Amino acid sequence: MLPRLRHTLDFLPSPFEDKPGLVIRDPFQFTNATLIIPPELIECLAFYDGTQSPLDLRAHLVKLSGDLSAGEIETQLSGALSEAGFLEDDHFLELRAAAEQAFAEDPVRVAAHAGGGYPEDAAELRSTFNGYLKSDPATSNQPVLAIAAPHVSPFGGVEAYRAAYSSLSPADAERTFVILGTSHYGMPERLGLTHKTFVTPYGEAVTDTRLVNQLAAKLGPAAQMEDYCHAIEHSIEFQIVFLQHLYGPRIKILPILCGSYHKSLLEGGLPENDDGVARIFGSLGELAAREGDRLLWVLGVDMAHMGRRYGDSFNANANRNEMESVAEQDRGRIARMEAGDAQGFWERVRENQDDLKWCGSAPIYTFMRSVPQARGELLHYQQWNIDEASVVSFAGMRFHS
Repeated sequence: MLPRLRHTLDFLPSPFEDKPGLVIRDPFQFTNATLIIPPELIECLAFYDGTQSPLDLRAHLVKLSGDLSAGEIETQLSGALSEAGFLEDDHFLELRAAAEQAFAEDPVRVAAHAGGGYPEDAAELRSTFNGYLKSDPATSNQPVLAIAAPHVSPFGGVEAYRAAYSSLSPADAERTFVILGTSHYGMPERLGLTHKTFVTPYGEAVTDTRLVNQLAAKLGPAAQMEDYCHAIEHSIEFQIVFLQHLYGPRIKILPILCGSYHKSLLEGGLPENDDGVARIFGSLGELAAREGDRLLWVLGVDMAHMGRRYGDSFNANANRNEMESVAEQDRGRIARMEAGDAQGFWERVRENQDDLKWCGSAPIYTFMRSVPQARGELLHYQQWNIDEASVVSFAGMRFHS
């Protein structure tokens, strides 16, 4: 049988007029290869599902072209997909094993998004982020327990980032920042942990390995240590850059990737009906109670993902048409966050198996269950056209007890 095409790949229309077709790339960065599949061969990708043979694909190609020698195209296509690391075959397994081993052995987690999501030159970065955060600090009569900020590229969510990070004060510099980030690529119902120092253009942020070890001991199989997803994930990296901008490079962090609560969305019930998830909430709850005000929680979360890029049949325009209804539904979920109503929040997320596609729902629910005394305050809600037909929503929030 033909190997399966990896389901974790990105597929995008080609941006090149002289090379039309479908762009395939690997968001996991197990391989740096990029392929453009010509329009006439795109439907051939359906044959790489693990149930069809090279002969099936060759017969289809002969039918399409009327050329009995079309088997050569099958050979070339299969070879190109395999060499690029896009098929579930031995070559891909070797690439994945090498990448995961390299990450596990590296003492630091290098910046993956410098030069893309934010400037890679430290001076330019400082100037840019000075512009992003230039405002008067938000006022509050209560100490800040947590903030929620976007994880879109900072230039796309400036106002929401500013609202969240303006809630912090100089006195927060000595606290350990527990960063709960969306794991876009990680295992569901699992946390991703790492001991590694995080390096950005500002310098090295210090991971509190004592707390990492305590969590790992409590969580067992509910956590994956040295999760390779940390190597490529942006939801934590962007928060670290903002925190370093405010407090200098040597901030203390506890970076945690939260996998989706997929089982609950599909089968109903609450995420903690899964024993591993219940252990996650219990262990983080013990950590929060024991460490108290020494911790400040940072949620790196986006909300709705709507429009063509995300599988919807309509073109999404920020704050217009369908997105006005999305804003209303978003605010209904945010209201549950403000009230500290974890179950009410999850019931809204679970409706229609989360047709709003809130990628931040798992970190948010994890925080609400682990720190149940938290009450939120919406500071700024925002929608952003990530492309001309697709919109992401997010917010800046702060929480107190």
